Amino acid sequence: MSTQFFTKLSQNYLELLKDDKYYDTTIEVGEDPNVKIFRTHKNILCYRSPYLRRILDSNNRNNNTNDLVHIRLPNISSEIFQIILEYIYGGILPLNMNDTSDFLKVLVAADNLHLQDLVDYLQKYLVENKSEWIEQHFGFTQQISSQSNNLLVLQEFCTNLMVQSPDKILKSFDFISLSEKFLISLIKRDDLQMKEVEIWEHVLKWGLAKNPNLIPDPKTWSDDDYKTMKNILQHCLPLIRFFSLTSREFSQKIRPYHKLLDQQLYEELLNSYLDPGSVLNDNILRPRKFKIKEIKFDDSQIIDSQIIDSNIISTVSKWVDKMSINDDNYKKPYLPYKFELLLRGSRDGFTPKKFHELCDNKDNTVTFIKVKGNEEILGGYNPLKWESTNSYGKTEDSFIFSFKNRNIKDAILSNVIDATRALDYSTLCGPQFGPDLTVNSSSFFNINECANFNFSVIYCKRNYYEKRIRDNENDFSIEDYEVFKIIRR
Repeated sequence: MSTQFFTKLSQNYLELLKDDKYYDTTIEVGEDPNVKIFRTHKNILCYRSPYLRRILDSNNRNNNTNDLVHIRLPNISSEIFQIILEYIYGGILPLNMNDTSDFLKVLVAADNLHLQDLVDYLQKYLVENKSEWIEQHFGFTQQISSQSNNLLVLQEFCTNLMVQSPDKILKSFDFISLSEKFLISLIKRDDLQMKEVEIWEHVLKWGLAKNPNLIPDPKTWSDDDYKTMKNILQHCLPLIRFFSLTSREFSQKIRPYHKLLDQQLYEELLNSYLDPGSVLNDNILRPRKFKIKEIKFDDSQIIDSQIIDSNIISTVSKWVDKMSINDDNYKKPYLPYKFELLLRGSRDGFTPKKFHELCDNKDNTVTFIKVKGNEEILGGYNPLKWESTNSYGKTEDSFIFSFKNRNIKDAILSNVIDATRALDYSTLCGPQFGPDLTVNSSSFFNINECANFNFSVIYCKRNYYEKRIRDNENDFSIEDYEVFKIIRR
């Protein structure tokens, strides 16, 4: 057993660093006009820094003399190197640096000099104590961490920050400054919390930044331009989950750039949107896994409803945001929207006239219908504005749904497959989604009169939507119905 006196030893070595008598090595740091020369000791440097040892060994082999050795380190400032030397000689590190960026500069210097203990400590310290600063200075931190394969802890922290809070990070950070390596590690992640169309747009923007002479409009691109862009994005394109895009996103965001994609992939994409029921290749990338935020449900803050509960609006909200629902997340609350009540049948009446009076020119609406005589809930989502034009509303993003006995596990979601007849804007209709969810008044009377009659023709007959939402096509009666405009909170 022995007693250790490290404090005194550290103090003595720091005194040696300050002493000008016994040095045998000088180290010049910084660049003109901010150059400074430090007087140091070969033996200490050799055993504390593998990097400096290699330089000193090389000098001995080449000169084979005991002359004074001179080393130049122009990429390290004198202030940072002073901190490094105090660590090398005394094993100490000041944690009272005024600027957090100095910690990163010390980290870079320590990594260059192969001071592994200091590298490991600084990465852990920054992640545990300076996470808020890193978030605010994400670009600088990410750029530093990506310069070395030895800074994996900091790299992973930056990646996780970007994955979990991309909206927050992108407010203070320019996506185009990402290195290709970091970009690839980011878009590989199944848990990246960005919509796929946003990932695609950012990757395109990143690629265009690498070729600033290229006009952003793909209509102006030559075959050589496409070849250049395809080469720039060759490692990114295979990581985009193209099959997770909506048909509208595919039409507006992908088709203009289709020459960037492999021809077979583009054909498979085209087939999947033209025939939604087609079997997809097993090798395609599946949708990313979005985390569902735990939000305490409060009726007064989220919705004023007499026929549905938080489980139903949570499920419908997931469908609106095109989230995949599985065994792990179907019960977790997802309440990003406030549901603003536009109409309640038991309060406002059950006529087409009242529906159009209260709901026309309102977009992003969800309708809930309580079937009379049981606990069945039917409904649909309309991203467009309701109108009174006796025509069809065209949209690729509407859907209808049903909940039997309010059981969200067995809920049915049916997306539109014929966008040209997704909605019926007739003045005789209420919230009608083709014949697939029919809610209107009889047309045997004068049209103007029928608009004042209660709904009398109510049934579900599969036609323009992909699935049947009821077991039969028989007419049924409405106990109550509500229409809400959804507003992101």
